[in-house]
Amino acid sequence: MNLFSYLKKIDWIILGAIVGLVVLGAISIYSSSLISQNFTDFYKQLGFLGVSIVAMVIVSFFDYRKLRENPALIVLFYFISIGLLVGVLFMPTIRDTASWYKIGPFNFDPIEPTKIALILILAKFFSKRHREIYHFKNVIFSFFYVAIPCILVFLQPNFGPLVIFLCIWFGVLLVSGIRKKHIFILFISFVLCFALSFTFLMKDYQKDRILNFVSAENDALGNDWNKNQAQIAIGSGGLLGKGIGNGSQAQYGFLPEPKTDFIFSAIAEETGFVGMTIIAGLYILLFYRILKVSINSRSNFARLFLAGWSISIFAQMLINTSMNLGLLPVVGLPLPFVSYGGSNLLFNFICLGIMQNIKIVET
Repeated sequence: MNLFSYLKKIDWIILGAIVGLVVLGAISIYSSSLISQNFTDFYKQLGFLGVSIVAMVIVSFFDYRKLRENPALIVLFYFISIGLLVGVLFMPTIRDTASWYKIGPFNFDPIEPTKIALILILAKFFSKRHREIYHFKNVIFSFFYVAIPCILVFLQPNFGPLVIFLCIWFGVLLVSGIRKKHIFILFISFVLCFALSFTFLMKDYQKDRILNFVSAENDALGNDWNKNQAQIAIGSGGLLGKGIGNGSQAQYGFLPEPKTDFIFSAIAEETGFVGMTIIAGLYILLFYRILKVSINSRSNFARLFLAGWSISIFAQMLINTSMNLGLLPVVGLPLPFVSYGGSNLLFNFICLGIMQNIKIVET
């Protein structure tokens, strides 16, 4: 394929939506650095973006059908990701969580390649069994693929990625055509597992976050501090926001993690309802275009992979923004394409490269 044909088939709308999200995130990261005049994170994010774009272009030239037709490669990638999750348990903890590999001045999060590996292996599994999905044994067997990484991230402990893994699995199940009675069985099983985990496995601070969330009382200086500061930031933004660099919550340290977990609140404070609407619009456009490519694809594997990726982004976006708005308990999840961090950005751009190749090959 010549360069002109390649460029013609690229989905520029998806790319534009993602670039818009990345730019909004970069502006917010820059703004949050103004008070300290330390722009290291901002420059790192620009570097992450450059590496991610190069990776996307390289992957987009790789014929995804070679991956689809060689399940051994998918299984190998899956077990490498599992190995990375095991290895990180022996790394020094950061904020009481063993979640990252420290590589010089950078941290590598093994959660991100695990999400891709999980999407790939589930897409392969169900694309081969799309006529057998009505057999509950296939649902149970597929759960073992997600159970292993879920257990490993629970041991870190890191509750947020566990939820995302389960969302990916359940979302791919729905797209594959699971029976309604099996959905009911899974729902009851999930409730029982959650109750047992809460009673016997969760750490005290995890229980406190959940209990404080459902309680009518507000622990303003304790467990509810993060939630309260995020809501203050969002509420004070009004319609147009306070302006870039003028958000008091993010600038003066009241808002925790304004570059990662609570970047949505930081953006809302400085750009107001208009900024939040732009973010929502870009995500909606992104989901629509990914699902459109998925529906137009002739391969079940391609459809399920793209569905899994879109579910991953949607679930993470929904949980992060709901956490910022105080609608869900606080968990450690970045906002896709917006939050500071190279791992999330790189592996989402790799998925974007795979999607672009699917569009080139399948449509």
